[in-house]
Amino acid sequence: MFKKKEKGQHGVISNVFFLLKIMFQISPGLVIGEILTDIITTLPDKLISVIGIKYVIDQIGKPDGVRNIFIALGIMVGVIIFENIVNALFFELFAHRAREKMYLGIHSKLYEKAISLDLASYDDSSFYSDFILAIETSSENIRNILNLVRGYVSQIIAFISIGTIMFTIDPVCLVIILFFVITFLPIGKHTGNLQMQRREAMNEKYRKANYFSRLFYLPEFAGEMRMHSITGIFFRRFRESADDITKTQRKYVGKIDGWFFVQAVVVQIIGFMLVLTAYIGYQTLEVGALTASDFVSTFNGAASISSSVLFLTVYSLRNFTERSKMIEKYRTFLSTDFKIKDGGHIAQNGEAKDIEIKNISFTYPGNDSPTLKNISMTIHPGEKIALVGYNGAGKTTLTNLLLRLYDVTEGEIVIDGRDIREETVTSHRDRFAAVFQDFKIFGATVGENVALQVDYDKDRVLEALSHAGFRKELPKGTETILLREFSDDGLSLSGGEEQKVAIARAFYKKCPYIILDEPSANLDPVSEYELNQSMMEAAKDKTVIFISHRLSTTRHADRIFMMENGEIVERGSHEELMKLNGKYAYMFNLQAEKYKQ
Repeated sequence: MFKKKEKGQHGVISNVFFLLKIMFQISPGLVIGEILTDIITTLPDKLISVIGIKYVIDQIGKPDGVRNIFIALGIMVGVIIFENIVNALFFELFAHRAREKMYLGIHSKLYEKAISLDLASYDDSSFYSDFILAIETSSENIRNILNLVRGYVSQIIAFISIGTIMFTIDPVCLVIILFFVITFLPIGKHTGNLQMQRREAMNEKYRKANYFSRLFYLPEFAGEMRMHSITGIFFRRFRESADDITKTQRKYVGKIDGWFFVQAVVVQIIGFMLVLTAYIGYQTLEVGALTASDFVSTFNGAASISSSVLFLTVYSLRNFTERSKMIEKYRTFLSTDFKIKDGGHIAQNGEAKDIEIKNISFTYPGNDSPTLKNISMTIHPGEKIALVGYNGAGKTTLTNLLLRLYDVTEGEIVIDGRDIREETVTSHRDRFAAVFQDFKIFGATVGENVALQVDYDKDRVLEALSHAGFRKELPKGTETILLREFSDDGLSLSGGEEQKVAIARAFYKKCPYIILDEPSANLDPVSEYELNQSMMEAAKDKTVIFISHRLSTTRHADRIFMMENGEIVERGSHEELMKLNGKYAYMFNLQAEKYKQ
């Protein structure tokens, strides 16, 4: 019934069982319980509508008929009460908690996979959209697959049970039902594909629309949005985005509802209400092959089995097809391999060694032109190296290559005589402390934010904060919570204070190499001066590589590398480059002139 649509993709059944296997590993009790509960709450109602009603009608006029009818009704009521109690107990006492455990387990797999992926994966916009869709719909997929599978199993059992009864009464009724349902199976599959296309189209629209939500409620946009008339631009674009969403919905809703209408009219109205009812009526009134109780039970059985067959074919095909496409994205994401592979050697995290950058070039995935071109330099132990240049010169890319967040396209980076690709990724990165230009403060304690781990040395944290020039009073010391994501009492910091916390991470970590990308961008001149003094003192035995646009920071560097268009155009100490009177001297004098003015 289910077939593969595209080369390289998995079939519907394969995808469904893939997710079921994961769910069963996380909570087998939930999967089994959902199926059994649905059988208990579905099958008795269908049997009552066929066998129970037939029995009641057959008892009319018999000597003990009234007594037997009341007994039968009592049993039916008892069965209905029992199934409702079972259903309520299962969901209230077990299912809700088990589902939360299931969501946690699924999201844990996604988050673990996400953290293992290379940065290049995030550069691929198509992959990133599918990645977001997989995460955002994972809980929805669990609910839908559980509902579909439990419904599928219970409807199969109901179909077999009621079908057997129908066959003993009149097999032609069964043939009529199957004919109309199977004839229109392709419509269900086509509708499922349309629903998936709509979801993919809407996901892209919603991702863009979410930007407006961030604009209007996140604090970092609050000042600009209130001080300037740019809000008018975004209100206009918000309305355009809303119109775009409406148009996209309209494009698919008409088609999907149209096919639903065809199914309802042909299969249910013409097939069951006209053809099937006419046949049953003819067999009862003209031929006399069916009794009054047979007529009612056959009609009820036809309605029951038709709903089962519709669920097992048209409805299930449509919804399993749609869910399968979502699971395919989830499955593709989990199976995505990372490009930054472990080497066979464990790097030693001890004293600083020579870093040799040998003729490296690098091109970002999807780009035609290289970002770095034939870069070479040797950084000696304990040196303080500055990378300067205009935006887009390749400074941050170079440090990302040092950290193996990307791998070089050409050339090699060697530390202590060994290509860094020969080291395990974790051991290599453990040798570095890095403070990124777009650093983040987390909703955690000050200590956890500095150490970036749960267990930490409080004295070392305070010492690192002191080196970074952090002076703000902490009500609970290193246990003070930052941000208000998890605590209403979370401490808010200024941009400069946040940057000092980020810089303290470099001072805390025991490693021979430090990379600082714009370490003083948010600091005032006094704090910048204090940071430079502290950095030189605290990192005197470490190799420090820092990027800065404020050239006053670079004056005390042992060597400065001026980068432009992905190449090193000048190199030397501050004094040497000033004597050279080239591009570095021009930039420095330009900034110095501004300070003088």
